[in-house]
Amino acid sequence: MEMNKYTRRAFIGGLICMIVIALSTFLLGKLSGYEAKILIKSSLDGINTLCNTIALASATILALLLTLLGLSSTTKSELKKDYYHEVLIIAKLDTTIFIAAVITFLIFNLPITESSNVPNNWFSTLYYISLGISSLLSAGLIVVVLLLYNTVVNIIKIVGLGRKDHPLVRDESNKIEN
Repeated sequence: MEMNKYTRRAFIGGLICMIVIALSTFLLGKLSGYEAKILIKSSLDGINTLCNTIALASATILALLLTLLGLSSTTKSELKKDYYHEVLIIAKLDTTIFIAAVITFLIFNLPITESSNVPNNWFSTLYYISLGISSLLSAGLIVVVLLLYNTVVNIIKIVGLGRKDHPLVRDESNKIEN
C-alpha cells in the first residue's frame, strides 16, 4: 500500500515534533557531565510521567481501534482492504510505541544518578539519549493520533454521511476489487 497524503501528513507532523525538540536541545548547548546529572535528576519525574501518559494513550487507542472496527463492520457500504491496512498500520505503530514507552519507563526508574560507578562524563550522553527517546515517543504518538484522526474522518464520511463515492468504499459494480 502506498502512502496517501493523510499518512504522509501524519508522519510530517511527527517529524516536526522531533525537529522542535532537536532545536531545543541544540539551544541548550553542550553540557558537562555534572550539569547533565543534575538535569537528569530533575527531569526524571517528567520523563516517567511522559512514558506513563504515552502508554495509557496507546492502550486507549488500541481499544478505540476495536470500536472503530466494530463500527466499520456494521456499515452498509463495503470497505476496501486499504481501509483495513490503514487500521493495521495504526495498530502496529501504536503497539510499538506502547512497548517502547513501558520499557523506557522501566529503564528510567533505575537509580543511575545515585550510582557512584557511573563516570560523570556519561551523564551528558545519557541526558541526550533521554531527550532523544522522549522526542521519538512523543513524535510517534503524534503520528498515531494523526493517523487515527484521518481514519475517523473517513469513517464519518462513509458511515455518518453515507458517501458512496469515497475512495475507501468498494464500488458496487465491481465487488472483487480490493
